[in-house]
Parts: sequence; structure tokens; C-alpha cells
Amino acid sequence: MAKIIIEGGHRLEGTVRVSGAKNAVLPILAASLLAESGLSQIEDVPDLLDVTHMADTVAALGAYVEKRHGSVRISANTVNSIEPPAQLVRRMRASFVVAGPLLSRFGEAKIALPGGCNIGQRPVDLHIKGFEAMGATTKIENGYVYFRAPRNGLQGARIYLDIPSVGATQNIMMAAALANGQTTIENAAKEPENVDLANYLNKMGARVRGAGTDVIRIDGVSSLSGVSHTVIPDRIEAGTFLIAGAIMGKGVYVDNAVSQHLMSLIAKLEEAGVQIDDEVSGIRVYPALNWRMKGLDLKTHYHPAYPTDLQAVMMAGLATCEGTSAITESVFENRFMHVPELQRMGAQIQLEGRTALIEGVQKLSGTQVRASDLRAGAALVIAGLMAEGETEITGLNHIDRGYDNLVGKFKRLGAKIRRLEIDEEEAEVISERMSS
Repeated sequence: MAKIIIEGGHRLEGTVRVSGAKNAVLPILAASLLAESGLSQIEDVPDLLDVTHMADTVAALGAYVEKRHGSVRISANTVNSIEPPAQLVRRMRASFVVAGPLLSRFGEAKIALPGGCNIGQRPVDLHIKGFEAMGATTKIENGYVYFRAPRNGLQGARIYLDIPSVGATQNIMMAAALANGQTTIENAAKEPENVDLANYLNKMGARVRGAGTDVIRIDGVSSLSGVSHTVIPDRIEAGTFLIAGAIMGKGVYVDNAVSQHLMSLIAKLEEAGVQIDDEVSGIRVYPALNWRMKGLDLKTHYHPAYPTDLQAVMMAGLATCEGTSAITESVFENRFMHVPELQRMGAQIQLEGRTALIEGVQKLSGTQVRASDLRAGAALVIAGLMAEGETEITGLNHIDRGYDNLVGKFKRLGAKIRRLEIDEEEAEVISERMSS
């Protein structure tokens, strides 16, 4: 077990480079299972627990997987299993996207019902609906979902998603890549990570059109092969550093950030009085006047609206804003678990259903807090940078799932932040103190 210790109040300045997008790498690693020949080489791969889990899942299915610093090489011609290890799938929800490639290539798949951050209901019914529309049969039994394609393979179909689910869009897109005929996904998720997946599939020989819009068409092909691909930058990591720079920066350049992926965040930061400069290979951010952002009203929704993955981080930033802010969470019903931890640091936040009302205070105070999920962990780091005194953050397994060297990157910007390993006895003491 480990903890992060932050001495708050130090201004950030300099350049930080954004790593490859976690939410693009994971489905791309799964899509590599579709290649019957050749070697796939994925570049700009972040060093994250989730990436390790997905790479291990692909390897457990029989693929050759070689992880190097910043890249992963996969040969899927040796895949010999349709059932990824349940302990890996239940550890990370994104593992469920191996179902589409396995079903399409091998005609069947057996997948444990998935796990992940406990931020609300994220059922797999839309995945199942899509596969069944393509002719697959489904059986759910003893915590597993078993899919079987028709004898002549999956058939192209018109599929309407009740909500624009990112995972369901990815899974259906991959299943359709080797299906017979054309598949149309309506009300598809439009996230940049899905566009990156479509670009990867097309490099492999697939025929995918419309990614990034709400209608995607896939014409099935007979086979796919391995290719080289560089993953897009992580827009959520970029957004985290932009918010940090807006609150605690003296001029922070977020290298490798793509402004087109962050338009809703940039609009809200500018509304709060923050200066944003879109430059050739990144984004530069300067703080608001008097170092305090103006209060905001924002609502999370599906892309291109404000992303739910930046809700907690923005809430931490608004804790010391001028006036009152309101954040409505419309994507996940249980994504305010960071609120009690921010309140421990002195934030004035009141919950009314799915809306959080934040009354800006002059300062936060450092204390011991625990990350409840991935984005909550990032929010607590931001709060610790802002706070007076010292903040200790545990629950780092969540942060390690989605941020590549977060401590090191903030340290290079001038933050007084360090990571320490702690023994079981100290961990128990911290747990008892926080639960009392």
C-alpha cells in the first residue's frame, strides 16, 4: 500500500506532457484479437494498471503480448481460448470489450460479468442487444455471459442504442468488423477514443465509416491483420492538468493536448475567467485574476458535452471559487463519493439529488483522505495542491488505474508532492482514524 503526501500552496509552472489515452488503448488492445495474421504494435501506451490488466487478459487468451516502455506488441494468431480469466474481467469493466472480437472471429465467447469503479450502474444489456441483433444467442448463468454466433457467422444489422454507450459502441463495432454485410449503429457514442478505435480497425483492413458521429456504418470483411498505431493523447489527463493550471498555475503548458477533444472544458474554464491559449502541439493555461475562478453551472453528459470523468476534478477546483457553483451529474448516479473527502478538507458542498452546490471558500485545509475511485483520486490531488498544510491520500490503486506517473508530472511543475510506501500496520491505523 502507498500514500501520496502533498504540501499545498505551491504554484505550478512549466510543461507537462500528456500520455496516450487509457480509454483508447484498452479497446485497441482488445481489437488486436481480430487479427488472424501479422503483428500489431501499439505506440504511446501509458503505464497504467488498467493497461496491464487488459494486456494480461489478451495474453491469457493465448495471444503473444510483449510490453515495452511506451508500447505493446501483439500477435493474435495463437489465440486458443474464448474465455478470459474471470478475475481480470471482474477487476476492470473495460475487459468486457474482448467479447466482440472473440465472438466475431471465433463464433463464441464466454465472459464474466465485469467490475470496475463503483460509480453507478453500467449494465451490459446494450452490448447483448447489439450482438443479438447480429444473430448471436445469449445465455447468462453463474456470473457469466455466454455468446454464440450463428453457424454462418454474425450478420450485419441495424442497431439503435438507447443511450450512446461508449463500451457498447466499441464492442458492436469490433464484432461487426468481420460480420457478413453492413452493420449500422445509431445513437452511437461519439467520443474521440471511439474514433481512434475506428482508425485502428481501418488500418487493420476493416471498413468503418462515421465514427465521431451518431451513426456508424461497418461493412464486414473476411479477415484483418496486425498493424502499427499510435494512440491519441488522453483528454482526461490533459483536462486534469488544465484545471490544476487554472487554479494553481503561473503558466502551465499541457503538451500533446488536443483542444478539439476538450472544447466543453475549455469553454467552462474561460467562462470562469481562465485564459486558454491553443498552441501548435498543446494548450497553455493561465489562472484567473486574483487566483480564483468564478463560480460555474455545469452538467455532465455524453460527448461532446462536459465529460463525467472531469466532474470530480472540476468540483475540487470550484471549492475555492468566487460565489456559488452547481454541478449536475447526469451520466452516473453514484459519482459524488468524493464529496465527503472534499468536505473533510473544508469544502462547502451540499448534495441535492444529482446536483452538488459548491459555495466557494477562501482556502482548503490539508488532512488525511482516501480516493474512492479513479477520478475522485485525481480530484483529491488537486485539492491537496490547493490546500493549506499537508494532505495525505490513500487508495492509490484507483489513481494508478488511469494516471501515468501523476506524482512525477506534478513534481516537474513545481508541486511539493511525493509518494511513499506504507506497511500494513500504518495502513490499519490510517483506516481506523478515517472511519472513526
